[in-house]
Amino acid sequence: MAALASAALPGAEPTRVRLLDDDGADLDVALVEDDGGARHVISVPRSPAAGADLEREAAALGLLARLAEPALGVRLPFVVPAVAGWTPLPEGGRAVVTTWVPGDQVDVVGLRPGALTTSLARALAVVHALPAAAVDEAGLPVWSASEVRGRRLSELDRAASTGRVPTRLLARWEQGLEEVRWWRFSPVVVHGDLDGTRVLTDGLAVTGVTGWGSLSVGDPADDLGWLAAAAPTESLEAVLVEHAEARHEPVDPALAARARLAGEMALARYLLHGVALEDDAVLDDATAMLEDLDASLDDGDELER
Repeated sequence: MAALASAALPGAEPTRVRLLDDDGADLDVALVEDDGGARHVISVPRSPAAGADLEREAAALGLLARLAEPALGVRLPFVVPAVAGWTPLPEGGRAVVTTWVPGDQVDVVGLRPGALTTSLARALAVVHALPAAAVDEAGLPVWSASEVRGRRLSELDRAASTGRVPTRLLARWEQGLEEVRWWRFSPVVVHGDLDGTRVLTDGLAVTGVTGWGSLSVGDPADDLGWLAAAAPTESLEAVLVEHAEARHEPVDPALAARARLAGEMALARYLLHGVALEDDAVLDDATAMLEDLDASLDDGDELER
């Protein structure tokens, strides 16, 4: 990893390399510190699919960098990684080096309404106000509301075919996807893969956001699913209200329900990730998480509250 970082960053001399959790991705990821004290993250794909994901993230970071140029004047209220260099790999593809973004991960379960939820809501509002045309021009996905719903239905069918999703969850998700009124929303630019590890904070405000490989135009609920899945209800509600205020629009009455659906179906996507990798450990982990979710639901616990 040190040799690859040296190749990607001419003139830098790595002095310390520490492997990082790859977050379930098919990547080798390490934190590299050079002799000048600068920190970078190097990501090395272990498969062509992981390489394609890494290229999408590099494209997204390039787009964010261009939007921040003075001529366009987009100002994100947090730091994002920047592509600092890359180097080709002998087996094909390339290793990508990005700048390190410091900060503490969000304690989602312990999140309470206050300064941090306000900062989070405003951060999301800024992302959702980014120009959709720029995402399209960068070759990143653009989904209509009906296409978002169609993708969810496809995920439901593929997850059901594994035989590993509890019947009650499948019925619950199908019912949500059949609520046509939920799916009348205006697509916006979304991060698309947020969780407590990718939103960084100093305790009072969001200071950094990482993991931009799923940047697209789609459902704003996708950026709230992680909160709907684990944060206290009052914290999710505070973010929804403050997000709408920052966007100068009324609260979408179905946004919370779609966020809960997105948060729950993230487990189905994790399961399908295990299927794609043919990884029994991932499959068993996803199955256990789905069973735990099913057991946690009361009979009267509806997606729309």
